[in-house]
Amino acid sequence: MESFHDLANEISSLEHRISDAIFDTLREQVRAGGSEQAKELERQLSKVRRSLQKAEVLLRATNQD
Repeated sequence: MESFHDLANEISSLEHRISDAIFDTLREQVRAGGSEQAKELERQLSKVRRSLQKAEVLLRATNQD
């Protein structure tokens, strides 16, 4: 069984991948002249990133391993 610390590390890795996707989306948005679809995707990915950050903090705060 994985420890909460290990799970938090995996979530952190996912959060970094989402952050990269956000930057890629923003880059494409600039190239496309501000596509509304890209803006919505960026908003959704930002929500996912914030949720992952919250999950990581909660897991790290858990003292069980």
